[in-house]
Amino acid sequence: MINLKNITKVFPGVKSLDNVSFEAKAGEVHALLGENGAGKSTLIKVMAGAYIPEEGEITYDGEARNWESPRQAMDAGIHVIYQELMLFPEMTVAENIFIGEEPRGRWGRIDYPEMTRRATEILDRLGHHLDPSEILKNLSVADQQMVEIAKALVGDTKLLVLDEPTAVISGREAALLFERVNMLKEQGVCIIYISHRLEEIFEIADRVSVLKDGQYVGTENTADINEDRLVEMMVGRELSDIYPEKRSRTDDVPVLTAQDLRMAPKVKSASFELYPGEVVGLAGMVGSGRSEIAHAIFGSMERETGSVTIMGAHYNKPTPRESIDRGIGFLTEDRKGQGLLPLLDTAANITIPNLNEVSNNSVIDRKHEFQIAEDEIRRFNIAVPGPDYGVWQLSGGNQQKILIARWSRVCHRVLILDEPTRGVDIGAKVEIYKMIRELADEGISILVISSELPEIVGLCSRVMVMREGVMTGELSGEDVNEKDIMRLATLQEAA
Repeated sequence: MINLKNITKVFPGVKSLDNVSFEAKAGEVHALLGENGAGKSTLIKVMAGAYIPEEGEITYDGEARNWESPRQAMDAGIHVIYQELMLFPEMTVAENIFIGEEPRGRWGRIDYPEMTRRATEILDRLGHHLDPSEILKNLSVADQQMVEIAKALVGDTKLLVLDEPTAVISGREAALLFERVNMLKEQGVCIIYISHRLEEIFEIADRVSVLKDGQYVGTENTADINEDRLVEMMVGRELSDIYPEKRSRTDDVPVLTAQDLRMAPKVKSASFELYPGEVVGLAGMVGSGRSEIAHAIFGSMERETGSVTIMGAHYNKPTPRESIDRGIGFLTEDRKGQGLLPLLDTAANITIPNLNEVSNNSVIDRKHEFQIAEDEIRRFNIAVPGPDYGVWQLSGGNQQKILIARWSRVCHRVLILDEPTRGVDIGAKVEIYKMIRELADEGISILVISSELPEIVGLCSRVMVMREGVMTGELSGEDVNEKDIMRLATLQEAA
């Protein structure tokens, strides 16, 4: 279906793709892997006409092509679902699905009843029931992802690129996505699948190709390869070296105590304690109330009832400002929408929680701010040209490191990490896991919320599990395993 031969793409100061060749067939799922910065996003943008390469040839559907625009590639049947959602929050579900492809009636006007009917049909085919007239911003992140996927089913798609499609969905929604992918594959659609969840690659892909540092490493049939070999191709290290050694807590006095937290309808009852220097997991299916608990502790969402104490002091109506002053940091699951300040540079993104530190008479001292940022760039091994570099230009892994650097500066008691490695490659994951361990060793209590069970099991010495807004159980030590976590997360009757 598509054959890219000797593609080279150069940006100022960096060769993003260096003589890369790649091909994918009609009727197959072809996984494209590599660390952040390996060139995956650049390659798919070349396929989709968003970037014009300096060198190389593109053959698509049997014809030599030189895309002049993304519109031209889309009209030829190429559809890309990028890692960051490309949606309009103030528009309806149906309007988002058919953006640029709206059905028209007399006099060229948009036929809204027909658009609603067709949107319902597409969502039903996905097995996801949404109201087409619902305003997008009112939906959960998982539902918004399904709207993005539904967009790809409008028109005659011959090549579909899915860039981290399960980053914000899991469980039944992910299973439904895989069913739809296999259905499209049987219809002859070529599907290029990008994911950092290696277990998905073996579940969904026929072949896998790996890029590293802008160069092609190799292609293998998934039936002929295992996870260890894939990790070695991507980063040159063994899979068993990913997670740092777990350590038991050394202090029996809790730094944070939460009692009977309630936030209807998501959180019905949650009580727990966090201790200095421990890494604790909060597990459960998407929608179980995990993120809402994090927001309630930090003060970015108001809780209805319940109490929180920090070092024994009551903390009943917190605000984010007060939480920061008390030494609590919160890295949200929505890196783009709630974490980064995309129009500001790296230095500003690191220092933003405590501007008094870099200000003189309410005026920011940029020289001092740059010095702080340079220290954090070295400490967290952030691949960025300098503190004045725009964060929007960085890979997801380096953006995440910037956010961790931001919170590590101000948080000395509790750090809440909601999906800390979402959309992050295996190499950056290893570095982030090491950072988490080092911060815990400094005495900070780390609460990790993650949909990736191997991550929870590999990182956490204790795991709390939620189901439908209720804390259903707690596991520790050798009892922390995927089977028991899933039992507590899914069974109606939980111990």
